[in-house]
Amino acid sequence: MARLARFCVICLLMNQAALRAEPTFAERLGWKSSDRVLIVHVDDIGMSHSSNLGGIGGVTRGVATSWSVMMPCPWVPEIAHYLKNHPDVDSGLHLTLTSEWREYRWGPVAGKASVPGLVDNEGCLWHGVLDVAAHASPDEVDREIRAQLERAQQLGIPITHLDSHMGTLFARPDYFERFAKLGLEKHIPVLAIGGPMTHLSGSERLGAEALRPWIKKIWNGGLPVLDDLYTDFTSTKSDKTAALIDFLDSLKPGVTELICHASQPTDVFPLITGSSEARRRDLEALTDPRVKKAIEERGIILSTWKDLMRRRQSAQPLE
Repeated sequence: MARLARFCVICLLMNQAALRAEPTFAERLGWKSSDRVLIVHVDDIGMSHSSNLGGIGGVTRGVATSWSVMMPCPWVPEIAHYLKNHPDVDSGLHLTLTSEWREYRWGPVAGKASVPGLVDNEGCLWHGVLDVAAHASPDEVDREIRAQLERAQQLGIPITHLDSHMGTLFARPDYFERFAKLGLEKHIPVLAIGGPMTHLSGSERLGAEALRPWIKKIWNGGLPVLDDLYTDFTSTKSDKTAALIDFLDSLKPGVTELICHASQPTDVFPLITGSSEARRRDLEALTDPRVKKAIEERGIILSTWKDLMRRRQSAQPLE
């Protein structure tokens, strides 16, 4: 029994050593093994005027390096016009299959008749992810995300990457398959996490682990992959600046994306969402000089999806 126990311990240590020896995706992309690379990302651009102001403020006055646009939403034309004058912004698509607010809603870009499983009894996209997963077929999801991509191209919006509003495209493997295949077909990076996932919650990690078979396909298809993702920042109830600096202290080597929902509330914005104040404080933290100083002092490297894609072109395939 003692010999068996020793053997199990040795196997565990060997597995841990093998995991430690595996290079991070940041290292595969040309950074050093000790480098902590961070994309500071703002979701929900185009959702409202307040969201647009927050994204612009986070990028121009703060440490945000990237954002993604919700194409079914009413304020997309404003951000499209902004991007025509600022084409270098790292701007992706926040592929949207839900319409979560009570009084402020939107429908599918593809049209209700084309994607009936994505539409509720108000003629809008479903409120929640579970509703989408229960009603929408993979073909309808594919039709809608392609319509959103085509709409962005029609408006001249630069597209540096694709991700998923409320994580709906991660809710079912057959949805993620359509998402990944769209990115590979169009050669546009997709949100995919292939590293240790230390910042994901338990349920998020389980979902991401289930999709790991896609990581090699995505990487070997010429697209970059993240090591980690942090999605809980907007829900932080404490001092946002302190919480952000604590997060920076927790960063491990690799490339991580931090998701924020920075907004600059107008009078109408609190009528749209009960998270108005939390989103205001996201912007406050991103533009706080103490955060920029903390990033510099800790030697954290800020990056973008555009930079990841550029680096991927000279990276080696996974065996």
